[in-house]
Amino acid sequence: MPNKYFKAHEAYDLNPHRYDIGTIIGLKNGYEDNLFIRKLFTLPEQEYPAYYRYHLTYYLGKEPEGEEEFFTFVWQIVLRRINFIEHKNPFNSSHALDMELLDKLTNFQKYLRSIDQWHTQKTLPEIIADQHEVIRKQQSEIVKLKEDLSIAKKLETKQYIDIPKEHLLTIYDIFNQLIDLTIKEEMLMVTKFPIVWVKMICKYFRVDKKELDMERVRSYFPKDRENPGGRTRLVPMDQKVFEIKPKKR
Repeated sequence: MPNKYFKAHEAYDLNPHRYDIGTIIGLKNGYEDNLFIRKLFTLPEQEYPAYYRYHLTYYLGKEPEGEEEFFTFVWQIVLRRINFIEHKNPFNSSHALDMELLDKLTNFQKYLRSIDQWHTQKTLPEIIADQHEVIRKQQSEIVKLKEDLSIAKKLETKQYIDIPKEHLLTIYDIFNQLIDLTIKEEMLMVTKFPIVWVKMICKYFRVDKKELDMERVRSYFPKDRENPGGRTRLVPMDQKVFEIKPKKR
């Protein structure tokens, strides 16, 4: 049987990829299943996904729609090797090695099950059980999302603070003063994201019962307050009606 599924070690290539299968003289027809398993035995468990994907990528390069076929082939050769070892005489001289190999195969099989999209070799009760488990997890997630939504709604309001249009810039000035307040040379209110102030104003304030333009509000609250940039708008002096100062003690 010609080899078709796995990337072979090119004959006499002295620097092959470590996941290529075969020997220095290449890959003999009909032996790719054995040599795939043989290479698997030399790899640590954490490399199983990379090993599988390496050969899957090679096969998909030839058969773009062949992912299920590739998976089924790998599953079958692993299953056959597990069955072979399990039916060996447990009292033969290679038993300790057989158990070590069986452990590697079953761990690789667990990995295959984790990526199995096609319910390979599963019975109908197993498929139904898997679906029930998915439904159970989804129901738990729905409950959690409902709880989170309920908490979030407590902070929501349909009522707003309305500002007469002619005094809007005065409000911006008051907020800018709040942002700059310090106590003992430390900022009173700290955020790494000045946009929070903009969002708060847009969310809870209205001008003559109309929503605020977020980008316009943002232009009065520069990210870099020491170097505001050319797009920053300044509050005119005649709108700076209030001055926030610390209380004298």
